[in-house]
Amino acid sequence: MKAVIETGGKQYYVEVGSVIYVEKIDAEAGSEVKFDNVIMANGTVGHPYLNASVSGKVIKHGKSKKIKVFKYNAKKKYRRTQGHRQPYTKIEITSINVK
Repeated sequence: MKAVIETGGKQYYVEVGSVIYVEKIDAEAGSEVKFDNVIMANGTVGHPYLNASVSGKVIKHGKSKKIKVFKYNAKKKYRRTQGHRQPYTKIEITSINVK
């Protein structure tokens, strides 16, 4: 069974056993998380959400690779460099429940 879930302002196409990287969630590694914002499950589309849930297990937390943000104004001697590392949560999908 496959589903589309929404978390952190993004949508993810998942199935049982898939591993996804989502925006950081306040849950400890090894704990169970539940996603209630299910947009599609098994070809059935909800408006806006279905009466379904997707469960997953938190594998780990981390930070993605550093990106450089560079700002400048031409001919004004203005240059600013800044780095950013976005935190993420790695989750393995364990079950999809359609009610």
